[in-house]
Amino acid sequence: MLGLVKELFAYMGARKKWWLLPILVVVVLFGGLLILAQGSAVAPFIYTIF
Repeated sequence: MLGLVKELFAYMGARKKWWLLPILVVVVLFGGLLILAQGSAVAPFIYTIF
């Protein structure tokens, strides 16, 4: 997993694709939110946001 992150940052640095970074951050945050909401008591409140 760490190798994938290193390769991704190397790609963004070499190809000057730094605009991908905010997109990746948002995707990771949404993924974390979904994992958090799966089995917790916070789930009903998170689902009302969307």
